Amino acid sequence: MRIPDWTPQAHPQPAALVDAILARRGGRLINLDKALLWSEPVASGWNVFLGKVRSGLSVDRKLSELAICTVALLTGARYEYHHHAPDFISAGGTAEELQALDAVVDGDACQAFTHPGLGEIEHLVIRYAAQMTVHVKVDQALFTDLAKYFSSTELLELSTSIAAYNMVARLLMALDIKQETD
Repeated sequence: MRIPDWTPQAHPQPAALVDAILARRGGRLINLDKALLWSEPVASGWNVFLGKVRSGLSVDRKLSELAICTVALLTGARYEYHHHAPDFISAGGTAEELQALDAVVDGDACQAFTHPGLGEIEHLVIRYAAQMTVHVKVDQALFTDLAKYFSSTELLELSTSIAAYNMVARLLMALDIKQETD
């Protein structure tokens, strides 16, 4: 990591903040947290916002995690992929779908494509995440196709998941945050 791991001795933070992060993480700080805790406002806002994005939305969890994994692969944020691929599986995704995703992002996932390991809605979600990540602007035809499957709330939430994890990827890559070794 390009900045030192945060420690309470190096930069004290409110115990309530550290406890809230530990509670969301299951009792252990990950390397990302050890960067975020250098700033109380960033760590606090991140914990609440990303906590809600990760587990408080009504959009289908599997599809949200598929979009997040797409962002991770497209941006080269292997750390992010390492943390979200298991969540995709636990939300009902399959290892075969992840293999298909990996094959798809090696091509041009922003354009229409077909892969036998993915269903129609998965194709649309991957294209949407790819267009938001690579081009920022999304084709109206793709958005119209997505709207056939998602409510307005779900479209907003899926878009928010993709945007939020683009932010995560960019921070991970800029600070060169590495995967935990233990």
